[in-house]
Amino acid sequence: MFFGEYEYKLELKGRLPIPPKFKREFKDGMVLLPGVEPCITVYTPPEWKKVSAEFTTGTINRSKMRKLNRALFASAFYLSLDGQGRVALPVPLREHAGIEIEEEVVVAGANTYLELWNKDKWEQEKSDSQEQAWQIIESLERQ
Repeated sequence: MFFGEYEYKLELKGRLPIPPKFKREFKDGMVLLPGVEPCITVYTPPEWKKVSAEFTTGTINRSKMRKLNRALFASAFYLSLDGQGRVALPVPLREHAGIEIEEEVVVAGANTYLELWNKDKWEQEKSDSQEQAWQIIESLERQ
């Protein structure tokens, strides 16, 4: 389980440290892809296998499934941590998330995966999410 938020500066070569407490989870690599929001989503290989299986066994029609698979799998990257526990963020993913070299990046735990955010965008998303989370919790309690 991934939780908490951690701030790092994206290095000149586009490398980002992964929080030390999560390094063991990523010893066999990681899968990075564009998030639905402007962020980068990071999965462990076993979790990505579970998530990707859901996309191949869905009930949507074949043409929609092909489009979904193209959007997800063509833009995904399988990467490994370097010896210092950093990952080199691919340019297309950095552009999607608005993450610039030598800027602050937030690594946010999201239960079974991590999200990498431009710090300013994260602050807005965090505020919105926290406000909506309480509304969602209240709606669940009524059911």
